[in-house]
Amino acid sequence: MRNEITPAMLADIFSIKKETAEPFVQHLKKYCREYRINTPERFSAFLAQIGHESGRLFYVEEIASGAAYEGRLDLGNSEPGDGVRYKGRGLIQLTGRFNYTILSDDTGIDFISNPQLLTEPQYAVMSACWYWNRHNLNHFADRGDLRSITKIINGGYNGLADRDYLYRRAKQYFVL
Repeated sequence: MRNEITPAMLADIFSIKKETAEPFVQHLKKYCREYRINTPERFSAFLAQIGHESGRLFYVEEIASGAAYEGRLDLGNSEPGDGVRYKGRGLIQLTGRFNYTILSDDTGIDFISNPQLLTEPQYAVMSACWYWNRHNLNHFADRGDLRSITKIINGGYNGLADRDYLYRRAKQYFVL
């Protein structure tokens, strides 16, 4: 990728203070490289999604309690308290015992016993990049298919206009 990820870049794209972006920058550099989110199309689509899902890097944990996810077997929430324990966390708001288990298995980090780890900038970014890779979202980003990416991440099209807005703002950094 031609442009370096900086706090100023993220602040401009997300209309936030540089101080809000700073804790995430080094982790974005590392994990975007590791998970091959490394072209203007991929990085712009990724930023659009994490920007919307995290409220522009303000929320690494879902505001709601997670009680609505209690007993949701489609999320793997089979134990009492799983809804609250495995509510949305990280920049992509990873949700459910099932996703936390796969993330733990794939990374060797115990997010099942320590779900709060996903609120730390390193793991908030890593989990988002992992999810992106696990669902082959680079494929859709390469085609500019923000709609399909949104459906996979959100389960619907919530916030599609905002995601498109952030995508276009991010793409401005890669115009030659």
